[in-house]
Amino acid sequence: MSLFDNQPEQSPDAPLHSSKSPLHAMTPLAERMRPRSLAELLGQEHLVGPGKPLRVQIERDDTSSMIFWGPPGVGKTTLAKIIAETTKATFIEFSAVTSGIKEIKQVMADAAKAAEFQSRTILFVDEIHRFNKAQQDAFLPYVERGTIRLIGATTENPSFEIISALLSRCRVYVLEPLAEGQIATLLRRAVDDRERGLGAQDLAADDDALEMIASYSSGDCRSAYNTLEVAAQLAGEGAKHIDSKVAAEAAQRRVLMYDKSGEEHYNLISALHKSVRNSDADAALYWLGRMFAAGEDPLYLARRVVRMAVEDIGLAAPEALNLCLSAKQAMEFLGSPEGDGTG
Repeated sequence: MSLFDNQPEQSPDAPLHSSKSPLHAMTPLAERMRPRSLAELLGQEHLVGPGKPLRVQIERDDTSSMIFWGPPGVGKTTLAKIIAETTKATFIEFSAVTSGIKEIKQVMADAAKAAEFQSRTILFVDEIHRFNKAQQDAFLPYVERGTIRLIGATTENPSFEIISALLSRCRVYVLEPLAEGQIATLLRRAVDDRERGLGAQDLAADDDALEMIASYSSGDCRSAYNTLEVAAQLAGEGAKHIDSKVAAEAAQRRVLMYDKSGEEHYNLISALHKSVRNSDADAALYWLGRMFAAGEDPLYLARRVVRMAVEDIGLAAPEALNLCLSAKQAMEFLGSPEGDGTG
């Protein structure tokens, strides 16, 4: 990978995401509809609203490195590209999943060459938490000297996954899931946009159908765009119309944001404990059912429920312990679905 690799020339009359470009049909809708400026960006007002910290940093052309922490599909890559475009910097996208320390050193050497010609480089590292300590250490001298401006994106808590020396040289910005109304607005833009979206297909979409797709996405705009593309294909030929029935068929089921060992795992089990302590049966059943639906280990949940029977319920309902132990034994003996009561 080099900053000086030859790039294929694009015809000015056929931009990459133009509906007339041969690449348009192969490019996912989420990529085509990616905002190109802060004016197009929707959401993250706590960071990019007027006078907010990240917007001020962009407008002042602050060269500090940064880490974007947030769930998938909330705009981490988009923000990095907007920063590069706004500050007229060379943008290099780097994936921690497919790259190693050899590639890191090559990119750093190329960035140092570019700096000699007063060219600034933004190195965007997706899934930066996948890099080990030695790989993260390789960034330090270049970030320290300002040879590159590092923008890392992670879905994991940076305090746990990013080395302290690199964290001390970066600002951490927390991105939030998009609200359902914001996602519905973005979907409407995609339906109407004839240049980058689905407008050239003369597609009609009911507001309630778009709201359904937005509600099923759990704040992940990329997931919502993907569902909209499927819905457009299911809408048929001729007068295409996406109604609630087509939207439900495209969505299939709600996307549950969850990870079995990460921060969301602990957030949900904490919510379950607090619901039991608050005697909120409906909330407790919701969090328990959500973890089941997301694929959590049933025996892990059974052990947690036994612990709640001992620590949180105790003598207030002594029979709770026997009931929970019986449920745990049934799961161990029978497995799913009989053990979890769905058989």
